[in-house]
Amino acid sequence: MLKVVLLADAASSHTQKWALALAKQGIKVGLFSFNHTSTDWYTKQENIELLFQPKSKKSASSLFTKLNYLTYTRKLKKAIRQFAPHILHAHYATSYGLVGRLSGFHPFVISAWGTDVMKFPEQGGFNKKLLVNNFKKADLICATSNTIKEYINKVIDKPVQIIPFGVDCEVFIPLKQINKNKLVIGCIKSLEPIYRIEMLINSFKNVLDKCTDKKLRLLIVGGGSLEKQLKDLCKQLNIEQQVTFTGKVAHNEVISYYQQMDVFCNFSEYESFGVSIIEAMACELPVVATETGGAKDIIISSELGMLVAVNSLVGATKAILQLVNDDELRNSIGKKSRAHVVEKYNWNTNVTQMISEYKKLV
Repeated sequence: MLKVVLLADAASSHTQKWALALAKQGIKVGLFSFNHTSTDWYTKQENIELLFQPKSKKSASSLFTKLNYLTYTRKLKKAIRQFAPHILHAHYATSYGLVGRLSGFHPFVISAWGTDVMKFPEQGGFNKKLLVNNFKKADLICATSNTIKEYINKVIDKPVQIIPFGVDCEVFIPLKQINKNKLVIGCIKSLEPIYRIEMLINSFKNVLDKCTDKKLRLLIVGGGSLEKQLKDLCKQLNIEQQVTFTGKVAHNEVISYYQQMDVFCNFSEYESFGVSIIEAMACELPVVATETGGAKDIIISSELGMLVAVNSLVGATKAILQLVNDDELRNSIGKKSRAHVVEKYNWNTNVTQMISEYKKLV
């Protein structure tokens, strides 16, 4: 049995998705996390073993120091001796990549997730050097998109394998509602500054003012530090009756919210990949997204969605308005979007790609 240590955040839905998929394929997965997960998602999985996590969120959230790295490196080396993996795979090129490098274990895989290569090296020469040294020791470097690959190659000239973080096309499916008398515009994002939810709210207000003959709703799925501020904005614009905030929801519940929507919006300031975009597309939703790296990699033509300039309220309003007023266009983009995701971003295919790379290494 192939045995892999995932050096990754056990509380992350992305880590959970990888661990569960690999375990389902008969791979023995060992989890080593710097963060504490309070859920027991892994306990009933035959092929998943928690090797280490901090005892509480409080201890996990303490600032990293040299002592933290040394402590985790020592614990990882011990876990490796006991678990005896064939592969060590760090998901995140900086902190997890550093401890993975310091462990000295090979074959060593690093998967870059986004900010670790898009933002971290810009914060100073020391950060860039640390990242370069991590990548030098990696036997395989993975990226979820061509955009992330380009950022990696800005700091080091090594081959990068693109393995998208895809979607289960048998789970994320469209659900057409009969006799639906309203159009729902929505997004599924954390309510944080980078995702520009206020731009979505303002564009929705503009569309409402121009479409007085239509029953429109805005569905905002996710929680975050800006929740109160965004709700106050809705009150100021006098649209709170047309807007629903769900708060944070579990990843296995988001499918039901996609299936309530007619148009999906993603107005991030930057996007490393865009998991929510492909999930929406798999549900046959036309997507309006800002023209950032990850989104541009996915929405490669106007037949697959609409791209608008970052921070462009005018562009966002125009695109949403076009989709609201054209049923045929919405349906056409939705169907072509799903076909594109099934072909390019099918999760089962992505997992097979990763396992194939593992087998090449061992």
